[in-house]
Amino acid sequence: MSQIKELLAKEMSDLLDAETQLTEALPKMAQASRHPKLKEAFEKHLLQTEGHVERLRAAFQSLGEEPENETCRAMQGLIEEGEKTIEEWAEKESLAADLAIISAAQKIEHYEIASYGTARGLARQVGLRDCARLLSHTLGEEERADFLLTAIADPLVQQLTIDDMGADVNPDRGERKTPSVRARKSSKQERGAA
Repeated sequence: MSQIKELLAKEMSDLLDAETQLTEALPKMAQASRHPKLKEAFEKHLLQTEGHVERLRAAFQSLGEEPENETCRAMQGLIEEGEKTIEEWAEKESLAADLAIISAAQKIEHYEIASYGTARGLARQVGLRDCARLLSHTLGEEERADFLLTAIADPLVQQLTIDDMGADVNPDRGERKTPSVRARKSSKQERGAA
């Protein structure tokens, strides 16, 4: 076996274990999510991830190799970090907790995007079109999952920002603890005119 093909087999073995670990982690992420769209995104991605496992097995068949039985330590660490995040933010306000889960999930997605991109590139280098096509299909799904997480996060960030600004109001006196953006701009303009 060529060295590139050997490296490809190793990368794919790593991905197979990573995806298998993720099939166990995604239900926990869905359960911890409070926003319905986030919960739904994790549930949908679980089904995709189960398909990724099957697609990787098909990619191994096209490669004519068997996957190595090795633990993907990177995914193991990312999942552990995600579980810790879920625990730490469980008692926090729901918007902040969901954003923390999204952050952990996007770290996982970015690892998968990098790994699938590398594996696809290796498959293309050695002319394994079927293998490259299978890896490319999964890469596209991982990229879309990351995009969806960002789309869910954006309005949550905006709402949390509004909520945080409201928390800057001194309830005893009805005053803001910090000057508003408009007040700061006005103050700068006055200083510039003087």
